[in-house]
Order: sequence, then C-alpha cells, then structure tokens
Amino acid sequence: MTAGKHNPEIMARIERARALFDSVPADEMVDSVSRLFELQPDEATDEFIYPAQPHTNRARIFGGQVVAQSLIAAARTVEPEKQIHSLHAYFLRGGQETAPLHFRVHRDFDGRSFSNRRVVVRQEGKVIFNLTASFQVPDPGLAHQVPMPDLLPPEQCLDFTDFIALSPNMDDRLLQQLSKPRPFEMRSFRPAPKEKATQHYQWFRLRGSIGDDPLLNRAFLSFASDMGLLSSSMLPHGLNWTTPGLFSTSLDHAMWFHNDVRVEDWFVYVMDSGWTGNSRGINHGYIYRQDGTLIASVVQEGLLRYKAPA
Repeated sequence: MTAGKHNPEIMARIERARALFDSVPADEMVDSVSRLFELQPDEATDEFIYPAQPHTNRARIFGGQVVAQSLIAAARTVEPEKQIHSLHAYFLRGGQETAPLHFRVHRDFDGRSFSNRRVVVRQEGKVIFNLTASFQVPDPGLAHQVPMPDLLPPEQCLDFTDFIALSPNMDDRLLQQLSKPRPFEMRSFRPAPKEKATQHYQWFRLRGSIGDDPLLNRAFLSFASDMGLLSSSMLPHGLNWTTPGLFSTSLDHAMWFHNDVRVEDWFVYVMDSGWTGNSRGINHGYIYRQDGTLIASVVQEGLLRYKAPA
C-alpha cells in the first residue's frame, strides 16, 4: 500500500517526513540505540550509569529506552543461562536526556530455575522509573499459543513516514517530532476513524545488523514495545497523537517473552484496547514473527486526558 496520489501540499509533507526519517544513516541509527545499552558500572556493586547526552535535541527520554536499559542492567547480575521471561515497570516521572541515569539493581531472589531483580532508576536524585524482571532457565513443557490473526503483509501496509504525513492536524512542529530517525523500518495498518475499531498493527524490522545475541535482540524488542501501543485506546474515540487538546503518557508497562526473536527480520505488533475510563486506557499487544510464532505479549496502561478545543 502506498500513499497514493495527493495534492502538492500533502506530497511535499510526505517527502519532508521521509527526508527527516532518513536524515541519519540506518546503520548509524541502529548503532546509536545499541550504545544505549552500554551502561557503565558505578563504584557501588550492582549500580550502573548511563551518561548525560548534552547535545541531544530530544527533551524527554523515550519510555522504551529506559525499559530496555533496565532489562540490560538486571540481566548483568543474573547467570547467563537464565533468560528474561517477564518484566513489569512503572513510569513515575519523565526523564531528561541531558542528565545521567542511575540504575540500582536489587537481587531479590536467586533459585535453581528462576531469578528475580528489581531495578530503580534515578535522575538528579529522584526516582523516575522502576522495573521488576524475572529470569528463567529454559525448561520445555506444555505449549500452545494464540494464532496470529489474518493480517496484510508488510509490503501492503503504509510506510510509517507516509502514515505520519497523512495524519490529520499535522503541522511542521509535529512532523519534525514524529518523523525523527528511528532504528526500525515500520509499516502500519490502522482502520479508518469512522469504524471506531480498537485493533491496529504495525510491522517492524531493524534497519541494521546486531547479530544473534538473544539478550540484545530482546532489548531491542522491548524498546519497540513502547512504540504505538498507547494509541490503541485512542482509536475508538477517533483521536490520535496529533489531536489538539489530548495529553497522553505511559503509566505502566508489562511484557512477557515467549520465544527468541531476530529483530533484523520482520515481526508484527498486533495492538488492541479493551477499556478506557477515569482518564486512563488499557492496551494489549501480541508480537509475532512473520511465520506466525508468538514471541511476546505486552500490556500497558496509559494516561489519557482530553479537553476538546472550544
């Protein structure tokens, strides 16, 4: 699916979005995200630091970044044969790129099969995020999965930059913000607003190579798991990121890892929302490999405050 024929203004916006997305070479973008996971050991045991990024043009830290970094910090304190199988996290305060992040890992439990870790993230002395992660030695047993729905392949979905450029209420500021370079190639399918549907999906494929390290691939997967999920609870109300009067942010995030993944290959994030109320929305996601294997499940609750313009 392509953007089709549009008036000159929309075509110019599409070209602008593509240029912004491609302004950083793909390999360089992937390498920059990989470096996010190179946490520096602190002097104290089980503490790590991610240094300040004083020259960044981003005001706030992306939630998927701190989820993935905390996963890496926790994994550094666990025997390598134990794999991450679940995480539960709370976003408490917005983090800033221009100040260092401090990760404190608490070794809550170590058993023969499972280990549990708690990660508290501080910035400028304040707790901004916490995460609990569980690790397990692989143990074959009963197996079943929810089958992958009937979906369009990535080649028939809208390129993410076109999807952004065609969004309503798009101005230059939003276009600049939403079209920023990303480590993933993305293809989106979203139903028309008039359908008031709750389900949409997005295909992802890393734009470079990171090899077969299972932990690094799961870190990139957790990074991607915060992309677009909260918008599921906006769908039935005809809202999106560009809607005037809408404020939204993630409150908590839970993720379960079921199978290995190579994020260099296409995988699809099928997202849905079962409820909104009390200025919150609950969002569910299933992540599948292109062959239909379920690799992860995600649940996120977000804050949704909407005041219609007068």
